[in-house]
Order: sequence, then C-alpha cells, then structure tokens
Amino acid sequence: MYAVIKTGGKQYRVKAGDLLVVEKLAGEPGAQVAFEEVLMLGEGEAVTVGAPLVAGAVVNATLIETRKGEKVKIFKKIRRQGYRRTRGHRQFESVLRVTAIGDGDARTETWDGVVDMTTKAELDARARNLKLPQFAEKAVSEAPVEETEVAAAAVVEAPKAKKAPAKKTATQDAGEA
Repeated sequence: MYAVIKTGGKQYRVKAGDLLVVEKLAGEPGAQVAFEEVLMLGEGEAVTVGAPLVAGAVVNATLIETRKGEKVKIFKKIRRQGYRRTRGHRQFESVLRVTAIGDGDARTETWDGVVDMTTKAELDARARNLKLPQFAEKAVSEAPVEETEVAAAAVVEAPKAKKAPAKKTATQDAGEA
C-alpha cells in the first residue's frame, strides 16, 4: 500500500518503511508525526483519489532527526560593471521513517521493523573512523575499557628530533675543487 501526502508545500509518494526527508517539522527525535493531508491511497490496481483529500486517511511516521540540508550558493553578477555578490544558504530539514498508512476503512499497513535513530552525522563519523564528542558517551557505554589499556595509551614517547645536515667548511670546498 502506498500514499501520496502533502507537507511543506510538496507532495511525496510513500509506503510503510520508507525514509523521508521533508521541510523542517517541530518535535524531538523519536516523536510520532501524523500526516492527515493524504491526497491518494493505492494498493496494486486499486487507487483511491481524494477530492482534494482522502477522508479519514492518515500516514504515521517517526521523527529521526532535524538537520541542515545541502549548501546552496547564490551568485549575482552584472557583467562589465564589477558587481559580484556571493551568498550561501542551508535549509533545515527533518528525516522521518514512515511507520503506518491507513484509511477510514479496515485497510491499514504498518511497518514491523525497528526505527533506527542513528543520525547522518553519526553514520558519517563512523565511516571516517572519527570519534566525535557527542557520540563518545555511546562508545564508552558499549565497550568497557580495562585500566591497563588506559595506562598504556597514556604513556606515549616523544618523537626523536632529527639532526641537521653537517655544514660545509672552506677546507671541504677546496678539496672538492
């Protein structure tokens, strides 16, 4: 079963289990969001089109994170006048996991999976083997560290200084010639 919903002035075709990125919505991560502006429901060949909305239809989703989107550059120029202006903008966006689609009838489709609350920033940090401060608490609680490992990590030898090459003297220069 799929649905076409309207949010943030845009329309999205979703089904249960889809990951959806929309304009910023209010709420904390883990909050349940319900979209009641359902324009169309479909299941195979059977399609229900609203006029303008499908009565009683609702799409439920879980808010995973609110983040900034991709950077957009705005560049203005008037040729031969020396006028150039550069600006940038990053729009806020919300990431959602669609959990259920239902209408006023008995037809309802739910997603049985577990909603993973891992944010994109955390996934990027893991991919680069980085340890960011806000994710350090999770790493410490997941894997306890023994005291011997901490002590071994604390003792770090300083790198040895490199010697400068020997300077040439006047007698060495005369011997070469």
